[in-house]
Amino acid sequence: MNKVKYLLLFIFLQAFSQNDNKYFIKNILQDNEYDLNSFYVGATLNHSQLNTPIEDLFLSEFTYSTPENCSKQAQIHPSPGVWRWKKFDDYLDFANKNNITLRVHGPISPQASKWAKNDSRTKKELLTNMNEFFSALCIKVNEETSVKWMDVVNETINRNGTWFAEKPGDKKWENPWTQIGLNEDGVPIYIVRAFEIANEFAPNISLVYNQHASMEPVMWKKILETIIYLKERGLRVDGIGWQAHLKDIEDLAMDKEQLDFLASLIDWTHANGMDFHVTEMDYRIQEDPPLNTSLQRQSAAYSNIIKVLISRMDNGVVTFNTWGMIDRPGSHTDGYRFLFNKDLTPKPAMFAVKRTLMNKDTSLVLNKK
Repeated sequence: MNKVKYLLLFIFLQAFSQNDNKYFIKNILQDNEYDLNSFYVGATLNHSQLNTPIEDLFLSEFTYSTPENCSKQAQIHPSPGVWRWKKFDDYLDFANKNNITLRVHGPISPQASKWAKNDSRTKKELLTNMNEFFSALCIKVNEETSVKWMDVVNETINRNGTWFAEKPGDKKWENPWTQIGLNEDGVPIYIVRAFEIANEFAPNISLVYNQHASMEPVMWKKILETIIYLKERGLRVDGIGWQAHLKDIEDLAMDKEQLDFLASLIDWTHANGMDFHVTEMDYRIQEDPPLNTSLQRQSAAYSNIIKVLISRMDNGVVTFNTWGMIDRPGSHTDGYRFLFNKDLTPKPAMFAVKRTLMNKDTSLVLNKK
């Protein structure tokens, strides 16, 4: 970046740093006449961040959020006879007090307890625990006015199109529910059962089929086929979610072919009467400390994903949720992933997101081939 460009960027960042309310994301969306019923931008909070300066930072910017861990099976119903609702109740209180729209991330998925992942678990035990947990969660959120969406299942399929299954032991990243078995059509029983429970006990909530990984066509083909299968069985599936855990060493967020695939996935979702959600975005930088080039790529990555959403927002509901607020120690939060530094100051990526939203920009920043 030459000196003139650097000076212009510095002036721009200084203008944003004056804490003028019109530069907060929630005000940018309103002032630029986004349809606030179909275009959402928010962030995930951890329960430990409630009643802290991080909560204050969130409230200054967003009106849409996802609880990070407190609605998952591992937290709420980790084993038979054990129920722990306090953290989730705290998050619901936070949302209700501050008029925050929630997407509940408590899916039947690898986000399971060590009890569920233990190799000694029988199929019957797993199915009983799953039925107990998810029925109770659906009943609870169905009457919560702050909850608009809920992830029903998550991370069901590997990048190569196979079902994500169990592994030996209880410490590896695995999906223990797959071992309950496949039905007569070769679909995991837990997926069908989870949507049956959600359809019965959460009629007021929009139901999301969430998925991780990238834009692997074989994986997404299996996802879409599974959603069609569920719908043909008379089950309601209202949205597709994508966990966009991106890395500086990957090209997805600046590769035209993959961004076009993302756009086509959103088109398919809307054409089939469903919402599309970017449910968890982060962008991991490899350098420590991050170099200017990596920060620029991170900025382009965040803004490119939002640009794709903007380009499709007139066709149906789209939402964008960052995986976290600030960089903090931990195996899943290292690598300068998020929009704010540890000291709560915004990164260039945050300014890039705001600039993109202000201009309703859809011009992508691509890698040069």
